[in-house]
Amino acid sequence: MRSKDIQVNGFLASGIACGIKKTGKKDLALIVSETPAYVAGVFTKSTVKASTVVVDMKRERSGRSRGVVVNSGNANACTGERGMADTLRVIAATEKALAFNEGDLMMSSTGVIGVPLAVGKIEEALPRLAWNLKSNGWRDASQAIMTTDAFHKITCVKKNVGRTQVTIAAIAKGAGMICPNMATMLCFAATDANIKAKALKAALKEAVGKSFNRISVDNDTSTNDTVLVFANGAAKGPEIKTGTAAFKSFTAALSEALLRLAHLIVRDGEGATRFVELTVKGASNDKQAETAARRLAGSLLVKTALFGGDPNWGRIMAAIGTTNVKFDQSDVDILLGGVKVFSKGVDTGEEKRAAKAMKRNEVSVVVDLKRGKGAFTLWTTDLNYDYVRINSSYRT
Repeated sequence: MRSKDIQVNGFLASGIACGIKKTGKKDLALIVSETPAYVAGVFTKSTVKASTVVVDMKRERSGRSRGVVVNSGNANACTGERGMADTLRVIAATEKALAFNEGDLMMSSTGVIGVPLAVGKIEEALPRLAWNLKSNGWRDASQAIMTTDAFHKITCVKKNVGRTQVTIAAIAKGAGMICPNMATMLCFAATDANIKAKALKAALKEAVGKSFNRISVDNDTSTNDTVLVFANGAAKGPEIKTGTAAFKSFTAALSEALLRLAHLIVRDGEGATRFVELTVKGASNDKQAETAARRLAGSLLVKTALFGGDPNWGRIMAAIGTTNVKFDQSDVDILLGGVKVFSKGVDTGEEKRAAKAMKRNEVSVVVDLKRGKGAFTLWTTDLNYDYVRINSSYRT
């Protein structure tokens, strides 16, 4: 399905330029349900939270929301009392422009930290933002939430849940400050499924655990990380409840949508040249495998070796050795690009073949600890010169 054709029953979206970005590109988005809807969210683990996150976390607890207004180009984080006042002011002005009730909307922001939000520009643009709302406005919205993204990120999943066809549309942004436990990323999903807040929250947590919490670009987490999913029940059908086959089907569909976006974020990693699937298996348990995988995904030495296409398995062994993961180095196997480069404690002599395999745009890294059945997979990137260039001049 082309992004301009994506629609969800009862939802409208828009995206325009209001002047926050110096480039004149789109920087203000709006997603709303035409009828009352349920909401669930997952937010940054950072103790330094933008005012939008603080407000959204409070409103999300009610389980009800009609939608979200989003600005890019300014994170409105670490802006003190003014930042909180500006967030509430924008939300109230948007609710008024849409003739919504107080408390109906949420807000997200992304961009430079520490700079006051240009509220006047947003308020001036709100009538145009509301006028541009349309059922197929998802692509405009996805473009309006971009910062250092090289391309907009959007997906749509249609799936039968019982006898009812359910649609899930989702957009995301993110390219840098990406690490497990969320990142400098935003994601907004909407579904016409008949599912209430508690079940929606359970489905979202499971879906995020399989997607956004398994990606890593640079091992940094942001102040604004937010994932919101809205459900208005417009598809009709029986209510989807936890513990049912319908819930399992819906969660699978939501997980599919979010995983697609998670992979797009990794592929768009700032300066990235390779998409890397990293798996640790044979650990004592899944938690031990996860610890090892996250250590490898965050290792600068491993990531630079991936950039150079260098089958330097020594960096992998050294990184795992700094964890509390239990293994015997004489049992470990390492495969790079499908080529076994390390086995039973020694080099296999397959460096040239592995180096050739690692020149591809997509590379697999598999570490088998040979200790148990624990396994964990995540997705990451290499690290190159452009990452430094992009982030050394982000504010200027």
